[in-house]
Amino acid sequence: MFWLNIVTNFLKILRAGQTPAQIAGGFALGSIAGFSPHLSLQIIAVWIVIFILNVNLSAAFLSFTLFGITAFLVDPLFHAFGYYLLADVAGLQSLWTSLYNAPLAPMTRFYNTVVLGSFVCAIILSPVIYFGMKKFVVVYRVNLGARMEQLKIYQIISKSKVVRLYMKIRDLGE
Repeated sequence: MFWLNIVTNFLKILRAGQTPAQIAGGFALGSIAGFSPHLSLQIIAVWIVIFILNVNLSAAFLSFTLFGITAFLVDPLFHAFGYYLLADVAGLQSLWTSLYNAPLAPMTRFYNTVVLGSFVCAIILSPVIYFGMKKFVVVYRVNLGARMEQLKIYQIISKSKVVRLYMKIRDLGE
């Protein structure tokens, strides 16, 4: 029920609520955390930034889930990219040695090819995700929101007994 609540809140926020920049910011930061396969220092830092900045938490949790699932599918690509950065780029060898000998840097697990490849890819993709999501929110609010509510599948789901029961239970908690 927790994730259903996040998706429900996210759809409410798409219609009206926080600004498109706040929603897109939460989605982009959540994607960075979601791409990483392990808990590491940089992912803890990303979650701290998510909680400090005025971004949408529902969007962050939703994108964390979506990109976490997607990350498992593209782990071989992350491994290949991380291996390339760790082993094949000769100019970075001294950087990796220095980081490995630094006190906190090994806690980032940069020495793991999948962790390094996924984090660098997430950083590279985060501006694209941010601006794409920001544009999607604007388009959804202007065009898609009203059309979605007119679809028969939307009306059937929103009027189903399960959804109505969930809404009653959710409203009791407030």
